[in-house]
Amino acid sequence: MAVEIKVPSVGESINEVTLTKWIKKDGDWVDRDEVIAELESEKATFEINAEKAGILHTVAKENDTLKIGEVVSTIDDTAKKPAAAINVTNGDAQPKKEPRVETKPKEEKKEKIQQNVSSVTPSGDGGITPSREGAIKATPVAAAILADKNVDVKKVTPTGFNGKITKHDVLDALSTPGRPLGKELFSRENRPEKMSVLRKTISRRLVEAKNTTAMLTTFNEVDMSAIMDLRARYKEIFKKQHEVNLGFMSFFSKACCFALQEWPAVNASMDGENIVYHDYCDISIAVSSPKGLVVPVIRNAESLSMADIERAVVDLAIKARESKLTIEEMTGGTFTITNGGIFGSMMSTPIINLPQSAILGMHNIVERPVAVKGQIVIRPMMYVALSYDHRIIDGRESVSFLVRVKEMLENPAQLLFGKDPLKALLEI
Repeated sequence: MAVEIKVPSVGESINEVTLTKWIKKDGDWVDRDEVIAELESEKATFEINAEKAGILHTVAKENDTLKIGEVVSTIDDTAKKPAAAINVTNGDAQPKKEPRVETKPKEEKKEKIQQNVSSVTPSGDGGITPSREGAIKATPVAAAILADKNVDVKKVTPTGFNGKITKHDVLDALSTPGRPLGKELFSRENRPEKMSVLRKTISRRLVEAKNTTAMLTTFNEVDMSAIMDLRARYKEIFKKQHEVNLGFMSFFSKACCFALQEWPAVNASMDGENIVYHDYCDISIAVSSPKGLVVPVIRNAESLSMADIERAVVDLAIKARESKLTIEEMTGGTFTITNGGIFGSMMSTPIINLPQSAILGMHNIVERPVAVKGQIVIRPMMYVALSYDHRIIDGRESVSFLVRVKEMLENPAQLLFGKDPLKALLEI
């Protein structure tokens, strides 16, 4: 009897997914609960498991778009387990270890050539032949230039007999360093590629944000001297005490949490004809993943310590890179922080993450001359940008929010009380 494996329901608003990868192949034996494929929804990547043990028969193909409830594969649970699968399961089949072969180059130049040309050795015909199957072939002159100029052999297109790299191939690669790998000069090829569900969702949401909100952006700049001095002084103690690095995101998250509670419209969202104000701060952190931009959420950031926030950031970033974020971890934020500075961005206008009303953009820290008490000094400066929905947030609120964030970042002692410690002491 064939057991049908169907696309499971992964959320109320999700109607389709993409089959990104088959972990097990058609005709393979699978055990019950074994992972057989990876699926990608508009919000996360997840795995699908075998409901029964048996022989797998795939129905859908990789990159197919599937509806919820659609059949992905079938499993013949009446089939007998192959002997090879039984041996592997019982540990009888042991992988055969290849003998270790160590080679010692006779000359320094030969060693350099081997390091740069994928272990090539001189051949009897005056050329270079591979020391193992699949290695690179090159003439002696070409190999010497490759080694001397430290050229990546993968970026050289061989034109010699039987796929051999010639001197002119290497010189051609050096003279045209911008040429795509393995492409002919002046190539004009196009490469259509189907958009993933995640990329289509990102596109739709960004266009929706631009078309449905009255979005404006206000800018300011932050002197990062105090934070950088504080990090330099305490980063080793902080890491030893909390087992996590002291980054910039915890400072910005804390500053935003205080400012959001002072200016609640910036922490609000639109729901039809209602404005929903949130008494908590669920901070969404924009993270670049291999499949696109994702925005996991740090829940109740206003109640977390600096170390708690840093641990949450690291945990979410690792899950994003490994495509292991759950839908719950990526929904429900009230305010977003994005850091284009890690890619070198000096200034940008971030797009609101619907249904939120605002997003803060961090940027690159650059040493610039600034005037301080009538003197020109060099300070590490960062431009910050707040994009906001003018339907909910007025100009006074947006500017005041960003000024408040700036004040707290330039005086990090305020992050302890939410105000200047001396003013707290004097109750003013």
